[in-house]
Parts: sequence; C-alpha cells; structure tokens
Amino acid sequence: MTTSVLTWWSLLCAVSLINVMAWTASATYLWRQSWSFDPSSWASIRVQIILSAGYVFGCAYRSVLPVFDIQRLCLIDSWLSSVMVGRSIATIAELCFVAQWAMITRGIAQSTDNRVGVMVSHAVVPMIFVAELFSWYSVLTTSNLGHVVEESLWGICALMLAASYVHALPRSQRKHRSILATFSAIGATYALYMFLVDVPMYWSRWTFDNAHGHQFLSVTQGFLDVSSRWVVSHRWADWKTEVIWMSSYFSIAVWMSIGLIHAPHLRLVPSSSSNKNVTPLTQ
Repeated sequence: MTTSVLTWWSLLCAVSLINVMAWTASATYLWRQSWSFDPSSWASIRVQIILSAGYVFGCAYRSVLPVFDIQRLCLIDSWLSSVMVGRSIATIAELCFVAQWAMITRGIAQSTDNRVGVMVSHAVVPMIFVAELFSWYSVLTTSNLGHVVEESLWGICALMLAASYVHALPRSQRKHRSILATFSAIGATYALYMFLVDVPMYWSRWTFDNAHGHQFLSVTQGFLDVSSRWVVSHRWADWKTEVIWMSSYFSIAVWMSIGLIHAPHLRLVPSSSSNKNVTPLTQ
C-alpha cells in the first residue's frame, strides 16, 4: 500500500472510531436523561438515536472497508469489501440519515404551523429512496447517468429542506432562529456542491464513457458482477478522485447525524385561545 493511501485510510479509520465513541457517549447520556423528557419527546429522541446509529455505524463500516463502486475497487481482499455489501450498507445508512432530517423538519414545521415544511418532511424520504434506486442502477450497469439523477435528487432535497427552514424563521421563537439559519445554510451549501461539483463530475464521466465506446452491463449482469468481483488496489492514482468526498462524507455528515440527536425537539401545544403556542422541549 502506498504511503498516501495508507495515510488516508488510517485517517478514515481513526475518524470513524471517534464517531462511534461520540455516538455512544451521546446515546448513553440521553438514555440516562430520559426521565426528564415527556413521553412524546423521548419517543422522538429514541428514534433519532436509532436512525443515527444506522448512519454512524454504516459510515464506519465503509471507512474501514472503502469501495469505489463502479470500478469495483477496494482496499481489502474480502467479500465484505464487495460492492454488493458496501452499497447495501450505504443504502440503509443514507435512508436513516434522510429520515433524521425528515423528523427534525416535521417537528419544526408543526411547531411553527408551517405547511410547506410538513410537505417537505413527507417528500424527502421517498425522493431519496428513488435516488437510491438510481444509484443501484449506476452501480450495477456501470453507467454514471444514474448517479447524475441520484445526486440531482439529493441536491433538490437539500434545497427543499433549506427553503422550509427559511419559511419557518419568521414564525419561530427567537432563540431557535440561529438553529434554523444554520440548517438553511447547510442545505444551501450542500445543494451548491451537488450541482456545481458532483453532478457535473458524474455527467462528464458518463459522456466520456459514451464517447469511448464503454460497454455497459445489464442489471442482471451487474448483480452477478458486484456479488463476485472486486479488484484490490492500493494505488493513489485509483483512489485520489474519491478522497475528498469520502473524507467529508464519513466525517462532517456523520457529525451532523450525531448532532441531530441533540437538536431541540418542538411540539405544538393547543391553548385556550384560537391561536397555538409553541412550547420548546429541550434537553
């Protein structure tokens, strides 16, 4: 293994270990504080902990056994490094992650009487489920066109979430506006990255393959291929295009997942008047 690859992989493993420890500490702390929450709030927090576990541990697995899907590249010579296993874990982890955001968005929308936010919270998980199908299409057929659609859907979801938080800002309590502004900035920044970097990259790969007569696989051929073939590579030249997104994805995104466990949980409490009061349920 080259020094560059070994250094990068070691950093991924170290960050993943820290992430698992951080999730464990967060889950333990909140579990011990469960008596301080009302039942509905604790139920929401408990689901967030479980969903975050799916994402944190899924990303940890993929950090220890990284895979470059379409090229079928891996660092460790094992079936556990196959694209079939890695992509399956990624699918579950990513659905858990977007479900976390859907729950937070729904809570914010309900607490601010924001119908736009409610609709967005119901839409993002099905949209990412479709994105995962396109991801599998690309992985199986080796055509990057599916990744173009997949990343576009992720970008659109991020914009929808950001817009829902902006829409909720005027109706939210003053002390929660900084959180909503932060969520909006995260969504907008992520969407910009998707549409300015990720989507064009996959589009260029697809057009390059077409121009050079690349023979794409059928879905059936792809299933057989990802289940039985993996190519071990320790060359920096093979991995360098994946380093930036993998490093940020397995660190920053995981930190957000853990952070969502601690985000304020809001609910609407009907009052005796015709209006509704917002009551914060904070840790």
